[in-house]
Formats: sequence, C-alpha cells, structure tokens
Amino acid sequence: MNPPKTDARRRHDPQVRGFASDNYAGAHPEVLAALALANGGHQIAYGEDDYTGHLQQVIRGHFGAGAEAFPVFNGTGANVVALQALTDRWGAVICAESAHINVDEGGAPERMGGLKLLTVATPDGKLTPELIDRQAYGWDDEHRAMPQVVSITQNTELGTVYTPDEVRAICDHAHRHGMKVHLDGARIANAAASLDVPMRAFTNAVGVDVLSFGGTKNGALFGEAVVVLNRDAVSHMKHLRKLSMQLASKMRFVSVQLEALLAKDLWLRNARRANEMAQRLAEGVRAVHGVEILHPVQANAVFARLPHDVSKRLQKRYRFYFWDEAAGDVRWMCAFDTTEDDVDGFLAALKEEMAG
Repeated sequence: MNPPKTDARRRHDPQVRGFASDNYAGAHPEVLAALALANGGHQIAYGEDDYTGHLQQVIRGHFGAGAEAFPVFNGTGANVVALQALTDRWGAVICAESAHINVDEGGAPERMGGLKLLTVATPDGKLTPELIDRQAYGWDDEHRAMPQVVSITQNTELGTVYTPDEVRAICDHAHRHGMKVHLDGARIANAAASLDVPMRAFTNAVGVDVLSFGGTKNGALFGEAVVVLNRDAVSHMKHLRKLSMQLASKMRFVSVQLEALLAKDLWLRNARRANEMAQRLAEGVRAVHGVEILHPVQANAVFARLPHDVSKRLQKRYRFYFWDEAAGDVRWMCAFDTTEDDVDGFLAALKEEMAG
C-alpha cells in the first residue's frame, strides 16, 4: 500500500542548533518509532488503553509498587494538577522564588489551581529546612493562606541538583509540620544522571509524596505525568486531571512515549548526553577571559555573565536567552541531541565575539 500523498514539507534546517532550551530539540527517533507502533486500530480512550496500563508497571519499576502514573499533556498541567491534589482550597505552597511554578507558568497555579505560592529567596535555587521555615508558620491564622505543601524542583531552575540526603531532610521537616512534598521533575532524568543514582533514590525512597515527571525535555514529542508516590497524600486525582483539562482522549500516544523513555535506558542515555555536553560547554567557557560561570554546572544548564553587547551579537548566531539582562546573565541549555561539534562551534563563536 502506497503512503497517502501530502503537501507537507520540511520548513526548517535540521542542522541548526541553539542553546536556548532543551524544549527546542525534536523527538528522539526511538520515541517516534514507539508512536508509530501505538498507531493503528482502536484502543479504549481516556487512559483505559493497553499502553497506559503497561506504563503503570514501568513506573512502578522505577518508583516502587505503590506508585501510580497519571499522564498529562505538559509540565504546567502536571504541576497544577499535582498541587491541587495535595492542598485544600485554603492551602498554600512553599517554593523557591526561582521555582518554575512561580516565574514561568503564567500564574497558572494561582489562576487555574487557586493556590497561594509562598516564595523563599535562595542562593542556588535549592530550599533547605531553614529556608522553608521562613514561610512555614501561621497554620491556625485564618488571615494567612495555610502552608500545606513544599514544592522543590529537581534539578533546579539554576541547574543545581539536590542530593538524596538534602531531599530527605526537606521531606522529614515538611512532614513533621504536617505538610506534603511535591517534586517538579521536568528534568528529573538529568538530576539522576548527574547524581548517578536511580530516580527513586531522591523521590519515594526519601519521602516525596507526589512527582511531576518530565518527558518533553528528555526526548518526548509531548507528554508528562503526575506520579503519585504516597496515595494517602492526594485525593480525587482523576477528577482533578479532567477538571484541569489535562485528560487526553487518545492517551496511548502520551503513555507510549513515556514507556519508550523508561522501559529501558533511553531516559538515562538522553540525560547523560545533555549533561556531558553542558560540562564540555562549561569547560570551554572557563577558558574564555571575561566570561563568568555563575552557578555549579551539575546538569544540562550553564549560567554565565558576559558583556551585554557580546551576548546580543552572539544571539544572532545562536539562540539563547538572557536570565537577567540588566546584569548580563544568560542561560545556555544542552539537549539530548546536542553534539560535540555544536558545543565547539558555539565556543568558537563566543571567543570571536568576545575578541570582537
């Protein structure tokens, strides 16, 4: 049978690379192959398909026998659904000031989830029990939103990584105060690759209650999942997912992507590649006079400070974002498909513009 004719055509140069975001990368070929295998025929809609059923087994292999996955469309949806499931209507969430839920989700936790975010300034994007205590008070004060959840990001928005012991300390502290713990794992694979430990080592094994598992930044076409690790911590997940417009009718196409990443080691291979390229980039940047690396490079992000005019010229050659334009701070991200040649080409361009 001949394939159907189409007027679709490639409208971009696949050789072009940037360092703006790991979201810029396409889907991994193994993920696309899995999507093709899941296509054809009829499967029950709304998550009762064979692929979503099998995904539960795969998730439990990583996060324990009690784990349950609820596939969703995107990371914002995963975070909003997860935080709603952990809070009452009067509840609040303690998070780092730099947290994605605070600065990069367009107010979705507040407007869609009805949540109050209690933010804490951190030097490196990481919360500690002591920092949490700056907002962990007033549970009986009806004039203040009640702190019910601590949300951490692994790895953080500044590219730093919590150790398992650091996460355990946060979980123990939060639970002693009657609060629950949510982990935003948009780049959880990069954190596990950096630490060289299984993902469970800093999630269910140390007390995290609910996880937002990220696939898109690690080679999926689209799709994340809310992973419930402590079923006693949440309520009405299925209803909240639907109410939040995150219930996919053809869920098999979300689930099979996550299965492709997690069933073997694709998730880890992709994350290691991105992390290794960030290390290569950082090593090269350190040799460029006048460029300062701002934070430890522990995953797939490099934060740097350089002259503003140099960054503006460099952006005409490679896409990347300012993190704090007034200060001259930029963020360079590596993806699962970033190559050594990509990094070396960028470093050569950086040196040219710095000498410019």
